[in-house]
Amino acid sequence: MNTSVKLGTALITGASSGIGAAYADRLARRGYDLVLVARNQARLDQLADRLAKETGRQIRTLAADLNHSEGVHKVEALIRDDQTLTMLVNNAGIGSAAPLLQADVDVMESMITLNITALTRLTYAAAPAFVARGAGTIINISSAVAIAPEILNGVYGATKAYVLALSQSLKHELADKGLRVQAVLPGAIRTEFWDVAGTPVDSLPAEMVMSVDDLVDAALAGLDQGEFATIPSLPSVDGWNAYEAARVALVPHLSLSKPGARYNVQ
Repeated sequence: MNTSVKLGTALITGASSGIGAAYADRLARRGYDLVLVARNQARLDQLADRLAKETGRQIRTLAADLNHSEGVHKVEALIRDDQTLTMLVNNAGIGSAAPLLQADVDVMESMITLNITALTRLTYAAAPAFVARGAGTIINISSAVAIAPEILNGVYGATKAYVLALSQSLKHELADKGLRVQAVLPGAIRTEFWDVAGTPVDSLPAEMVMSVDDLVDAALAGLDQGEFATIPSLPSVDGWNAYEAARVALVPHLSLSKPGARYNVQ
């Protein structure tokens, strides 16, 4: 146990289980104090007690439901006011595997509220605070469906595409102001996500499903290596670089005064 390293405080949403709990474990062992945010106070306390004993870090908890404005406002206030905060991990989210014609639109709206609205508000609280302090890191947990929305529920894919797009914009606008941004795009991960989404994880091919520990270890390795977008199962960064190069190549042609020649518009 090394308590001499001080990297500031990391706030993690959805921290009581799964990916968020794994981030809490790894970041505490790296030398971060933590603020753990989730709905379940009992789970938060159990995790905080264990990590405090094992790492010697200061672990605080904040029970908040990010599907409701009251919970979001509590976390926003903490982010703005806590001068020790150096990292935000936007992990809280829900998913769905239901086809559009079988999906409940109220559930879709709730997913948008958590995956997009809450994440946006917390990001808007953190980014100015980090810029004012001259440094800070925002890790946004997106998904592989951000670039392959046909795989699962379309609204879920759209929410994760939003997370990726917001992260790209943050990097473009604020990287030179001391803000570090990483988007993590996991594939299928063995978590409670699949129970909520309505597709048992054991129904998926085993070779598709990564453990939470491997995901978070790979994501943090990507952060250490300076990656903006980390797709943990991608064999080489060349795949992402090719995808991004193709996207960037389109940009000069997205808004011109004349239609493309293939439309034969005189």
